[in-house]
Amino acid sequence: MFPVHSRIASSDGNTSRVPVSSGCEGFNFRTFRWTQTMLFAINEINGRNDLLPNTDLGYVIYDSCFTISKAVEGTLTYLTGQDEAVPNYRCGTGAPLASLVGAGGSDLSIATARILGLYHFPQVSYSSTCSALKSKFQFPTFLRTIPNDDHQSTAMAQMVLHFGWTWVGTIAADDDYGKYGIKGFKEQVEEAGVCISFSEVLPKVSSPEAIQRIVQTVVESTAKIIVVFSSDVDLSPLIAELLQHNVTNRTWIASEAWVTSALINHPGVSSVLSGTLGFGVKRADIPGLQRHLLDLDPYDDGLTEEFWETLFNCTFSDKARWLNSTLPRAARGVPGGLCTGTESLAQLNNTYSDISQLRITYSVYKAVYAVAHALHNLEHCERGKGPFIGNSCADITDFEPWQLMYYLKNVRFKVPNTEEEIYFDDGDVEGFYDIINWQVNSNGEISYVTVGRYNGSAVPEDRMNINHHSIVWNNEMLKPPRSVCSENCQPGTRKGIRQGEPVCCFDCIPCADGEISNTTNARECILCSGDYWSNDANDACVPKIIEFLAFGEPLGITLIVISAFGALVTIGVGVVFIVHIGTPLVKANDALLSFSLLLSLVVTFLCAIVFLGEPQHWSCMTSQVALALGFALCLSSIMGKAAVLMLRAQALKTARTRARAAAKAAKAAVEAAADSGRPDVIITNTNNINDANTCANPEVDYLTCAHQRAIAAVATLIQVIACTVWLIILPPHPVKNTSAQNIKIILECDEGSVVFICCIFGYDILLALMAFIFAFIARKLEDHFSEAKSVTFGMLVFFIVWISFVPAYLSTRGKFMVAVQIFAILASSFGMLTCIFLPKCYVLLVKPERNTEEMMRPRARPRDGTWTGTSASLATAATEVNATIASTAIDD
Repeated sequence: MFPVHSRIASSDGNTSRVPVSSGCEGFNFRTFRWTQTMLFAINEINGRNDLLPNTDLGYVIYDSCFTISKAVEGTLTYLTGQDEAVPNYRCGTGAPLASLVGAGGSDLSIATARILGLYHFPQVSYSSTCSALKSKFQFPTFLRTIPNDDHQSTAMAQMVLHFGWTWVGTIAADDDYGKYGIKGFKEQVEEAGVCISFSEVLPKVSSPEAIQRIVQTVVESTAKIIVVFSSDVDLSPLIAELLQHNVTNRTWIASEAWVTSALINHPGVSSVLSGTLGFGVKRADIPGLQRHLLDLDPYDDGLTEEFWETLFNCTFSDKARWLNSTLPRAARGVPGGLCTGTESLAQLNNTYSDISQLRITYSVYKAVYAVAHALHNLEHCERGKGPFIGNSCADITDFEPWQLMYYLKNVRFKVPNTEEEIYFDDGDVEGFYDIINWQVNSNGEISYVTVGRYNGSAVPEDRMNINHHSIVWNNEMLKPPRSVCSENCQPGTRKGIRQGEPVCCFDCIPCADGEISNTTNARECILCSGDYWSNDANDACVPKIIEFLAFGEPLGITLIVISAFGALVTIGVGVVFIVHIGTPLVKANDALLSFSLLLSLVVTFLCAIVFLGEPQHWSCMTSQVALALGFALCLSSIMGKAAVLMLRAQALKTARTRARAAAKAAKAAVEAAADSGRPDVIITNTNNINDANTCANPEVDYLTCAHQRAIAAVATLIQVIACTVWLIILPPHPVKNTSAQNIKIILECDEGSVVFICCIFGYDILLALMAFIFAFIARKLEDHFSEAKSVTFGMLVFFIVWISFVPAYLSTRGKFMVAVQIFAILASSFGMLTCIFLPKCYVLLVKPERNTEEMMRPRARPRDGTWTGTSASLATAATEVNATIASTAIDD
């Protein structure tokens, strides 16, 4: 059974007539070659002495017209034995029927195999590859000499994966061959992550609308790879339409049913199909076949006549047919445009005589030989050693179909001239394919070039072997085309699935900072852990940058220079005080307290240097404690001075009040004495004025240097105790700060306890606040140095610096936080040094004439019309008044 025609002839639509079998049309030269190959094989077997030497094979050929209905009709006719099909009856006579070779396409064989299976009648197919036919439960008597489509679907899937195509379209015929084949392919590629751009079905009945829709889908799709599971008959309308639309730049993956079909490979298809890759069943050369094909007698039967008329576009007349059939071929001929029967087949370039790609043809050849070898084994069964009941054998002149079926399933032979061994593994043969590439030759025609092999029986990694250098891609590209919905996501990015689209369509989203992906098409980014961070490309975790304010960098050097300069200046001031230690100014400022203040400033200047460099346990403790103690000593010394100034100002205020009263009394006395001539009263009053302003007055100097030293010592001691407890319980220690900056590890000192550090530096602030209050109260104390004002300004600078420090510190990160802290320390230290000691140094070095006891005493201000000047000048004035009064009295 061969599909010599491609379709059933159109009906005239008259339903009143007796139904008759429809005729066929669309002669197929390729399938006609298959029929001739079967005849050639039968003749070859009948001529052999080693295969069925005592039996000749005959044949009956049925045309399935590539339709299921004709295939079923032919099967019933075959089983009945006459033209009219009578189910379950064998009405024919003659030699027994052995096996059906056929019936062509998979859907045809499925239909015939269901019927033949009921009668246990063997069927050997040469081109039915559908995987559904492997079911022995449904098709118990079906065998084939062509590989199962399971192998082909796997081969196509491996090819797609081999070239990295993840975005493919599929087209399948609307039959079991196409549906099962494409289903197996899609299952395997989708499991591997390949996406199907579109999936179309070719109509079995001519439908221009459906073909147009498929062409439109192909054009609109971005898939460059299209896998087609179809016969050449079903595919040819689509190829014609693609040519009309000039659809190029696509690579087609062909199934074995059309990969070498002349119906598809006609002139002009190279623009669409060049570069096609496909799988062809094993080919072979069959010696003598071409001679048999060319020696065809057109008058053998009606099918041969139709072949001849179609091939040479002529017709046979009845008279010419009778005449020529009675004459030798050399003498045949008719006048006019009719067929002569002497036309040369060899001169035509036709697929019928083309034996360059004997693949399905070779499968037909093997099918005939398989039946012949089974019959040979049946005929030569040794009596008493048979496989049937009682070790009996079958009689080749009268056997049951199931008996031949036994021998067919177990047959094993080598094909003549090819030495290929044929055997059936549960009805199937090995899955061996040639990988064929459609290449345009120098004549502009498509040639089939074998570029690889596929062996379904090998281990998975060795199944496919492709010679990439032999492949010519569409449009003569040197590299395989890319067919992806989205380009691969490179390392450093991850796949972001697009909502509502296949998984192969995605966006490449860069990994966030601190995350990496080091593979292509990573689904998730990996978070860098610990001391690592992502590099600029986000494809590797690298160690974070270690950051601290180092000694050797420019900022560190600058801070060291400023700190050293401040310490040297402070030491220089101390030297100036030592040189002038016996002078009234140094004495009036309590030299010991001044030196403790200068020492604390040296400590604060130098502790700023300890903040630099990589934090260590000792440096963290030293820097914080030295700063706290330095400021505590400095501020407690200032507080002691300020307290004395405040009390002196209060005492002087009281003394001034008394002096004013005494001055008024003196004035009144003077006036009265002037009137009465009694100067002795004024002398007494003048002495009271002098007593109110002397340093010996206990109301002024009851808070001596010892007291202010004690204040400074006690205040500093409290801080020492607090720092000691801090260092014992929760001391400062170095830490790696990874949260402040993601890309860096900041080495810094952890204070150990927020409570402790707040208490300790809060205590320093308290000292500074008290010193400021004391100095502010004493700001009106007038002397030539305005020391209270200097302390007030020094404290203001201190507060301004540290209030500004807080937002600056909080707004910086890393090593610059340390720099801001050091700047605050240096600025506040320079501020106090400048405000407190600059006026004194100016007097000591520039204006030494002011360094006198007189200049050390406070000065009184004129108020409310009272006497002005210091207590000394007031006493002097009183003395002068007395002298004047006395002289006046004498004169009087």
